[in-house]
Amino acid sequence: MYRKAAHLFLILLFVGIGIGQNKRGQNMTKDNLENAVLGGGCFWCVEAVFERVNGISEVISGYAGGHTKNPTYKEVTSGKTGHTEVCKIIFDPSIVSYDEILDIFWQAHDPTTLNRQGNDIGTQYRSAIYYTGDKQKLSAEQAIKKAEQIFDDPITTELKELDNFYIAEGYHQDYYENNPNAPYCAFVIAPKIKKLSKKGLWDD
Repeated sequence: MYRKAAHLFLILLFVGIGIGQNKRGQNMTKDNLENAVLGGGCFWCVEAVFERVNGISEVISGYAGGHTKNPTYKEVTSGKTGHTEVCKIIFDPSIVSYDEILDIFWQAHDPTTLNRQGNDIGTQYRSAIYYTGDKQKLSAEQAIKKAEQIFDDPITTELKELDNFYIAEGYHQDYYENNPNAPYCAFVIAPKIKKLSKKGLWDD
């Protein structure tokens, strides 16, 4: 009886102070979480990568950087909205920092190919960092300077303040997890995850 009561108390305590678990089973306090909005080609890829990183609470696929309000996927793929496919990465800075997220970002895509990632071509696939606040802006500027020393070709990553983030349609969320056998997942995302895993970017 005592153990049941104690267990119930802990559940109520966690809910009351806003503690939840990410997909890796890590407890996180909502009050401490921050956001990073990044575009690195198809958001299915970016989402699949960052969902595996320690300290990430949630990854949401969406659109940003353009002028059309509440765009649809069809509108974004037309290239007329100005938006790029991005992911809002919600993270616990006490576990993984914004700088560390940007380090992974450079490894997860090619920031030197303008409006393209592999066979995905168009402005909606451009490399982008949409910062919120001066602190993120400074970190992103410094990260780009570091990346310029690593890559032989010029960095094409767009850097600007986040205006609006629009959540993508439901079927885009957790796409790799829900469709691991889909051709794009099997031939593009899975090899990328395997490659990054070998670099020790997360614990398998």
